[in-house]
Amino acid sequence: MTASDWRLDRIGSAHRGVNPTVVRRLDAGFAVIGDRQFLPGYSVLLTDDPAVTRLSDLSRPRRAAYLCDLERLAEAVERACAGLDPAFRRVNIEILGNTDPYLHAHIWPRYDWEPDDRVRLPVWLYEEECWRGERHALAPRHDALRSAIGQELDRLGADGAAA
Repeated sequence: MTASDWRLDRIGSAHRGVNPTVVRRLDAGFAVIGDRQFLPGYSVLLTDDPAVTRLSDLSRPRRAAYLCDLERLAEAVERACAGLDPAFRRVNIEILGNTDPYLHAHIWPRYDWEPDDRVRLPVWLYEEECWRGERHALAPRHDALRSAIGQELDRLGADGAAA
């Protein structure tokens, strides 16, 4: 597998340092920025063990660590997005696992500028172009947002270490 095949093994490529979406290594997983940015700041918490397929596969201490990482990433996304877009509304958090078999959690920022027929519905109902088109693909134009999320993760990690 080459470095360009990172999407075929997101967790393994994160461990090898070749997954370009990784924002930070956390205690029980990897904070990554999503491949699709139609809702800027969309992020995912990947488990650090590809054999883990559901939250209940983890021991209680590892489960608690994963959920703490999830809360930290969600707050970092919230802070970063609120700081960059005054129309930021909230984050939605989902653990689904219907497509990718490994444990992962989605953090979806929601905004007041979203269309009225979408803003109160699950993001999965957005049109196909949002999911497949190049217009919303992760690109260098998202670097400032990615950096802001990373900086917030760092601040929150320092805050947690001091508590």
